[in-house]
Amino acid sequence: MNKLGHMLIACCSCSDFEQLAEDVAVSAHIADVEERSGFSVYYTFVIEVKTKGASKYFIYRRYSQFFTLHAKLEDNYGPEKGMAPFICTLPPLPAKIYVGNKKEIAENRIPLLNAYMKALLNSPVWILLDEDLRLFFYQTADDSQRIPRALRRLRPQTRKIKKNSHHISDMERPRAEALFDFKGNADQELNFKCGDLIYLLSRVNQNWLEGSTADGAGIFPQSFVRIIKDLPEEKFPVSWLRCYFHDYDVCLIRDIPLEEDVKKRPSYNELIELMRNQFPDIDLALNMKDSDGDLIRLVDNSDMELLVTKGKRKSQLEKFFPWELHITRFDDLDVYDLDVHKNVE
Repeated sequence: MNKLGHMLIACCSCSDFEQLAEDVAVSAHIADVEERSGFSVYYTFVIEVKTKGASKYFIYRRYSQFFTLHAKLEDNYGPEKGMAPFICTLPPLPAKIYVGNKKEIAENRIPLLNAYMKALLNSPVWILLDEDLRLFFYQTADDSQRIPRALRRLRPQTRKIKKNSHHISDMERPRAEALFDFKGNADQELNFKCGDLIYLLSRVNQNWLEGSTADGAGIFPQSFVRIIKDLPEEKFPVSWLRCYFHDYDVCLIRDIPLEEDVKKRPSYNELIELMRNQFPDIDLALNMKDSDGDLIRLVDNSDMELLVTKGKRKSQLEKFFPWELHITRFDDLDVYDLDVHKNVE
């Protein structure tokens, strides 16, 4: 829905908070940050969202997604670009930081982003109805499948047990046997006695599990149980980047797993940082092959479009980036078809 659609909604007496849909986000809080690996290491914020209907769930967002959302809201409703009467002074978003330890930057952003989300979700109702804002706080399929690795700032809301679980036989379900009595200290913790059978629902972190018994569902420490059948290994969407390392008389092929969409175009700095992590003891250079099969050196961010558009492979492999990357030693010019000017075009 575009901005005009939101205006029409607001003008049709739907601006009253009580008439908001039950699934509209009304509060959000960062529970943790998780390190992820893409073209370079980055950090994702684990956010617990609460809706007007009192449901809670987790979403996973990068700072860049906050930045994109804020830019769109400024375009739609900011004092400079917004259209009256739908103009609002938006809360300030923590600025981009280009230098420093990435983990420390992410940790320091947590209170600032919490304040930003609190102020944003206390904006006029017609902002809460904005499509981009609703999509930002919407729990995607990928969000729902991921299990938080740790939740240092809050404990997770346990899920409701699905009534159709009888389609899976008890022998196939992940389960554990209680080795000791456990009496939880909070409502979301599962109480059980030694010998009880507990069906496992998810892994909360390294030390805690979520499970259910006949009396309910909740979280509990793994050390109190013996695993009979473990949960499936946690899986994340993985793409593959194939690179060729030309080391004098040998060409080595390496397939690198990445948690990035194969349609993404990396920056030069992201790509060379990734390769330096893969080949840490080598002063390396990035290259692509032209239509004649000759290597062309990539030297800066302007070459990334050339790599993506001209470096495509002839055969497409599922979940592989559709372009080839060739790595050489920086001072090895013998790999080129030695018109040096050609190699740096």
